[in-house]
Amino acid sequence: MKEPRTLTVKNYIGYGVTDIFGGGAFAVIGAWLMYFYVTYCGLSPIEAGSILFIARILDTFISPLVGYITDNIGNTRIGRRFGRRRSFLLMSCPLLLVYALMWVNNMNYFYYLATYLMMEVVAAMIIIPYEAIASEMTSDYKERTRLSAARIIASGVGTSLATFIPGQLFNWLGHDSTWVFFINGALFTLLSMIMVMITWFTTWEREAEPPLPTATPRKSCRTILTDIVRGMFTSLKVKAFRQHLLMYILSFTAMDLLSSVFAFYIIFALHQSATLAANLMSVGIFCFGWGTATFAWGFIRFKPARLLQLCYLIVMLCMLAFTAFYFYQPVWMVPALYAVAFIYQLFKGGYVYLSWNIYPFIPDVDEIMTRQRREGIFAGMMTFVRKSTLGGTALVVGILLEMNGFVTGAKIQPESAVDAITAIVCFGSIGLLLLALIVASRFRLDRHTHQVLLNEIARLKESKGDKSSVTPETRTIIESLTGVSYEQVWQDDKPADPPCCQQAKTE
Repeated sequence: MKEPRTLTVKNYIGYGVTDIFGGGAFAVIGAWLMYFYVTYCGLSPIEAGSILFIARILDTFISPLVGYITDNIGNTRIGRRFGRRRSFLLMSCPLLLVYALMWVNNMNYFYYLATYLMMEVVAAMIIIPYEAIASEMTSDYKERTRLSAARIIASGVGTSLATFIPGQLFNWLGHDSTWVFFINGALFTLLSMIMVMITWFTTWEREAEPPLPTATPRKSCRTILTDIVRGMFTSLKVKAFRQHLLMYILSFTAMDLLSSVFAFYIIFALHQSATLAANLMSVGIFCFGWGTATFAWGFIRFKPARLLQLCYLIVMLCMLAFTAFYFYQPVWMVPALYAVAFIYQLFKGGYVYLSWNIYPFIPDVDEIMTRQRREGIFAGMMTFVRKSTLGGTALVVGILLEMNGFVTGAKIQPESAVDAITAIVCFGSIGLLLLALIVASRFRLDRHTHQVLLNEIARLKESKGDKSSVTPETRTIIESLTGVSYEQVWQDDKPADPPCCQQAKTE
């Protein structure tokens, strides 16, 4: 067995930079796509929301399929040469050009639908294998924490650039310019392509398990589909993952709700400019480095669940503060908006970092249940859920705006539409975060419990599955993380056959 490779600063940075695409591209989509569609492209709010929603239907198949392939491509010629995860980065890099094509104005509905659907496929081919690489590179708690910190710092840079640059382009080209978003998309496309290639050159994957000595039959499409569906459902058997996924859905949907209407809120409810809206969304650039480092330090020393609760609470207070300015607009409102936006971006970035830093440890919990490494399945589920919340949020916001009389392309909106936008900012986002806070109070995965888990996996491997000498503390921790009794984990005296072999035995 090869000795673990040593991670250097180059590897941390090289791994992290791809999330300039992951964080930034979808920050632009969340913050500006709806506004772009209804302001520059002549689409109604429902048409704009339906594009993102239809993409979610496609992603129901794409994300799990990509996750499944990354788990099983290792024994093919491509997988052996370029890596079962990293080969997707290499193949997807030139396809990123479709991101710039999304931001061409005055095209018809089907053009925007087609380009967005293509973008979703490309994003899945990059993000899902990328998310699995951290678990491949190391199993050390601190090293994974640093890898996650690197990607969240990069994501913060991407998010800030993706919201700051449009504001400057508005100043340069004018608020009615049709070139603002296309130039932003083209710049971001080029930057993302460079970052993806850097990650490919500076990362690696764990040594793949040797293939079984017996030949395995070629899988039919039906068998592959069955394996994918089975993998998705069995991932939900892991209690820690169910809890993490629920916190993730609730908190990120709250973030998406605010992002999708924030520009509308600043422009139509507070009667400010699009430039101010862009600047407020980009103030996170002043806290992305030290803020992430602070949360990374806290993640190592404190329970992640407690940090998540703190972030959720402060973000809820910020949303209340944003809402208050709708009813009271003092002369110092703009400086106050910057202050609230800064605090919001800091603690929103905190729970984004914590959520993604928790994820690489979930496959370890799954391993003691299934005796398999299934990073791809979990990455597929995370990406599917993330993009589903984004699409579902867009459709809901589009329907609410349409129902309340939003007028496409109008400089001033009716009071009913403005009230709907304000209600989304306040009640929708705060209610979701309150539920996430409750779930976080029951989450038990932290540095100590993770180390106990790894020690028990190592002991079970060495003792050929002997469970008789487990300590009471270890038993309790394993059961709290997995959600099943200790007797149900690490079953059988030999590793489970892959799904394809199980299928062959039954036929």
